[in-house]
Amino acid sequence: MIEGKIAIITGASSGIGYATAIALSKGGAKVAIGARRTDLLDKLQNEIIQNGGDVFSQKLDVTQKSDCDSFVKATVKKYGTIDILVNNAGLMPLSFVKKLKVDEWDKMIDVNIKGVLYCTAAVLPYMLEKQSGHIVNISSVAGRVVFPAGSVYCATKHAVTAFSEGLRQELSPRSNIRITTIEPGVVATELTNTITDDSLKGFIENTKKMGALKAEDIANAILFAVQVPNHVNVNEVLIRPTSQER
Repeated sequence: MIEGKIAIITGASSGIGYATAIALSKGGAKVAIGARRTDLLDKLQNEIIQNGGDVFSQKLDVTQKSDCDSFVKATVKKYGTIDILVNNAGLMPLSFVKKLKVDEWDKMIDVNIKGVLYCTAAVLPYMLEKQSGHIVNISSVAGRVVFPAGSVYCATKHAVTAFSEGLRQELSPRSNIRITTIEPGVVATELTNTITDDSLKGFIENTKKMGALKAEDIANAILFAVQVPNHVNVNEVLIRPTSQER
């Protein structure tokens, strides 16, 4: 159970992060929420408080290591420890490589990979000290399946999946720190809003027509993974809409 545990959620201003913060709070955890859009963080904070939850909020840009360190330190100062980290912040500006949207590649690498590394590095000393903790990394079905226009995005999510497995092998048997990789298929979130490649308009429309998962579906999968008994480590959860083929 997660009653009274301290959970950090990155990218909490919308979508999966927002829903996860609500789910973990309702499950009894005290949640620390971080994102760049503070107005939406305020909305989430108010909702959690109205539901009787305990929440700490701070602006967070996961591409800045100093932000990640500051956020974690502030959480520890308020709650005394960290039990769960949900590395959720992510971007998906899909494009064909030939369009050479290098700036977008850089952003994906910074958020999707470096953000996971920075936040993990920030919490690890606290988890190692008490020989306990749970890190949940949000990868994607794109961490398993490569598709056209997804070359760079898929590469970042393959990296998250590989990093998670390396973490598990290093930390779970020796330090009792569990690692879970969540790999969603199509989810109805803002993720496609960052796509600027006009040739992908048809892809976006088809995605919207699919019976996509809800952010709450992924939040429930995360809740399941962190609530299992301590001797159980849910390593991976691949979750697709029933209508999704690949």
